[in-house]
Amino acid sequence: MTSGLWELVLKGVWVTIQLLVCSALMAAAVSFVVGVARTHRLWIVRFLAGFYTEVFRGTSALVMIFWVFFVLPPAFGWQLVPLWAGTLALGLTYGAYGSEIVRGALNAVDPAQKEGGIALSFTPWQRMRLILLPQAVPEMIPPFSNLLIELLKGTALVSIMGMGDLAFSGNLVRLALQESAEIYTYILLIYFAIAFLLTRVMRGLEKKLKGGVGKPAGSTPAQELSRPQTTGVGGGVA
Repeated sequence: MTSGLWELVLKGVWVTIQLLVCSALMAAAVSFVVGVARTHRLWIVRFLAGFYTEVFRGTSALVMIFWVFFVLPPAFGWQLVPLWAGTLALGLTYGAYGSEIVRGALNAVDPAQKEGGIALSFTPWQRMRLILLPQAVPEMIPPFSNLLIELLKGTALVSIMGMGDLAFSGNLVRLALQESAEIYTYILLIYFAIAFLLTRVMRGLEKKLKGGVGKPAGSTPAQELSRPQTTGVGGGVA
């Protein structure tokens, strides 16, 4: 390929990374808000969060992009630029999948931990922030890593809006050179390289978070071994 065509591909990589970061941040925010709401004590909150989850899990991300970019503008009189339309559609769709990860991780925390927070007169927010989330978040990282890779591959759907992402740029290069095998091999390798990097980052984050669970801030391995162990909430020294 010529330098000009490589420049087009690299611009597509940059657009894909921008879309991935923006939609991943939105999906993460939606995941935690809706996932926590799925465990709320009020049934109406749980119902609304569950309704959102079922709607966005049961619809196609491709059709959702069509709705946000082509259907909603005539209905409401405004038009989103392709980047924000893709971010909104992908963030809401993948956030629905992520909310189930959050809900499952929160429900997997030992009930004794929740009871201990109640015994200490913690408010629901304090129990969530100080007890549940620190234990649940490390367990969310592996499924969130898979979801992030799926989101990366899902960014290719925005090419239907004419957005110059990696898939769209690769197709333009293919049409210019009339070489499908070579171009799509390059595109596959680029997607794989980005996915591999994301996997390494998420795995490092998982190790860091799991390594700090249950340890006082600034503690050393020797201090951990010498620290008295308890049998549980309200238990004696082992």
